[in-house]
Amino acid sequence: MDAEVDVLVVGAGLSGLIAARRLQKQGRRVLVLEARSRIGGRMLSRTLSDGSIVDLGGQWGGTTHHRFAALLSELGISRYPSHYSGDGIWCWRGERVQAPLASHFSDSLLFFEPDALHLDAEALAAAQALQWAFAELVGRINPRQPWCSPQAETLDRLSVAAWAAQHTSLPLARLPLDWLCRVGGSGGFEPWETSILHLAWTQAVAPQAESPEAWLVQGGAGTVVQRLAADLDAHSPGCLQLGTPVQAIAQQGTTVQVMAEGLAPLQAQAVIVALPPPQRLAIRFEPALPAAHQALLQRTAMGGMTKILARFARPFWREQGLNGLGIGDLPWLELTADSGPPSGQPAVLASFVAGERALKLAALPAAQRRALILQDLAAYWGPEAADPLELVEQAWNSEPFTGGAFTSFLAPGCWTSHGRLAAGAEGGPGPAHHGRVLWAGSEASPRWPGYFEGAIEAGELAAGDAAALLTA
Repeated sequence: MDAEVDVLVVGAGLSGLIAARRLQKQGRRVLVLEARSRIGGRMLSRTLSDGSIVDLGGQWGGTTHHRFAALLSELGISRYPSHYSGDGIWCWRGERVQAPLASHFSDSLLFFEPDALHLDAEALAAAQALQWAFAELVGRINPRQPWCSPQAETLDRLSVAAWAAQHTSLPLARLPLDWLCRVGGSGGFEPWETSILHLAWTQAVAPQAESPEAWLVQGGAGTVVQRLAADLDAHSPGCLQLGTPVQAIAQQGTTVQVMAEGLAPLQAQAVIVALPPPQRLAIRFEPALPAAHQALLQRTAMGGMTKILARFARPFWREQGLNGLGIGDLPWLELTADSGPPSGQPAVLASFVAGERALKLAALPAAQRRALILQDLAAYWGPEAADPLELVEQAWNSEPFTGGAFTSFLAPGCWTSHGRLAAGAEGGPGPAHHGRVLWAGSEASPRWPGYFEGAIEAGELAAGDAAALLTA
């Protein structure tokens, strides 16, 4: 391994691998360091006992995720549409309702036709009024500079819960916003943990209305990073090093020195840090990161998320005219979705435990966790759902070098204070680059942060900035 390269990439998730690949194709010497013993970051697949593959991390692509679709085509990887044919299941206050999906998310109550849910008319009217108020707010958000949005400081001081309480006291009316916080795209935070400005910004840059869960990757999303890593290694053997956490990054002139566990000091002309923002705090920077950037990272958290995959002998819910989409106020599972291909094999339901309840579930003994999960699955899909052939859990908050999923979020007040200051002259939603240290990772994307599409864009942007530094 060369002690000196053109660009060193920290993190072998999708974003870091994309950056490395782009630079390598330009003839640059690239080295990728990954702290884990595996590649992929939050893109993680597992092979089950029958040989089928499931995604323990991200899995969906969307109708406007053109970069991700193009990458799959380039790599020769197929995709298939998500199974939404048939009715879904809505659970609320002990009632289980089979209901059709709405044709447009903006006209739905969490994807369902509102009139089909048999809800109290007053509560339903309040829910729709709150959704319209939130949609109007999203339309006023400046996606590149949320702190410049109308009434930004007021909105940033208000938690999602506090803003909703100003409009209604009805739990049903607040549920869609609570769901967007915990499960809807951004995922993993409670409505009192972030501001209404932050939640509105997530929907301005990664809207549920654009169907971000439209299709899945044949063979699992983990296939993508495996192919990328294989291509990198084929062109430059040894350019990907696992089990090497980066400890320090020091800049002097046009040279950047990187200290990583188990390796001699490395030299590069630029470094791309492709990590979830809170993970940057584990690295010592010289010169130190600007005070506003440090303060922002200290107030940035990862969402709470456990993902569960249940494999069955057959997709029995499809046989009943159901699509596998379950949403409701059950104790643990706020969302289930069919993850199987059109053939129905493997027959898999993906479920999500989010926010504080993810942390509570992870603290319980394995047998108790299993019993609680199966209880909720049966509440959605009937007794057959309580007897899967396999049940796999991934508690992302226990995952080293990630610390949560699907993406990070900001505490109330941070966008208009530390976020504004950390953006610097670049003016984007993330912190300005630090000299020859550049930021990647899904959160660094101006569009679709928290998704594969965002990870790819962030990697491409960082690679372009690194190439510019090398030719300056």
